[in-house]
Amino acid sequence: MEARAFSPASVGNVAVGFDVLGHVIAGVGDTVTVRRTDVPGVRILAIRGTTVDLPLVAADNTAGAALLAMIDVLALPFGFELEIDKGIALGSGMGGSAASCVAALVAANALLNTPLSREALYPFALTGEAVASGGRHGDNLGPMLLGGLVLSTADRLVSIPVPAGWYSLLVHPDAVLETRRARAALQGSYRLSEFVTQSANLALVLSGCFRGDADLVRAGLRDVLVEPRRAGLIEGFNAARDAALAAGALGASISGAGPSVFAWFDSQAAAQAAQHAVQAAFAVAGFDSQGWVSPLDAPGACLL
Repeated sequence: MEARAFSPASVGNVAVGFDVLGHVIAGVGDTVTVRRTDVPGVRILAIRGTTVDLPLVAADNTAGAALLAMIDVLALPFGFELEIDKGIALGSGMGGSAASCVAALVAANALLNTPLSREALYPFALTGEAVASGGRHGDNLGPMLLGGLVLSTADRLVSIPVPAGWYSLLVHPDAVLETRRARAALQGSYRLSEFVTQSANLALVLSGCFRGDADLVRAGLRDVLVEPRRAGLIEGFNAARDAALAAGALGASISGAGPSVFAWFDSQAAAQAAQHAVQAAFAVAGFDSQGWVSPLDAPGACLL
């Protein structure tokens, strides 16, 4: 009658796949405890680990809204109570709202008479994520559900293979950038040539992952659409990105909506060696920071 699940943080967009491409980050995430009840609906009993008051009303909370969608679609004759323990900073660009949503679904799924596949949970997760971001995009949700690097469209999840030796570095400065503000910066017109370049870069990155070709990834892991419009919102970003590239990164950009910065490397040692330089760049800008080195094929959400 009770289950507990953990969902890792994630890097959304991955520079070239706005709203559709993401990968998980091992070592940090959210934990949700769910209890099956005879009372219909969803009750959020507690949210811990944050200094900001998050909604306890289920319909206004990403985890609550996802479980309400599950109950409605599956016509469940019971309800859920849940407690959320946040491990991901709000407004960090690390998929915090998605992690609570996915952890809640994975825990609740274990309490169903006939549990669903991870892919079948995806529509419910999209409903939950929309509460926080205003849109049904799955770039954080997909990798949290399946693990590793995932292409998440409106109705399907596609796992993208990556070499076991490839690693990511994620550095989160002690700053907050609200997702809605970051998305507002993207308003305006774009040139067709920018879309062509971005499409080519996405194709290069995906081809490089399937082939295990770091040179293809290095040629394509560059954002010409979103990063130029959001970089100015993140103090110290340019220096942090350049520090990662100077340390041998295959590419580096904004994680999700920011202000966190991610970079890909073709070895764990290279990612670890770059961490100090990236954090030092944020220190010059006046920010303490946290960093995580993680395999690109790290596992997704799991029951505890």
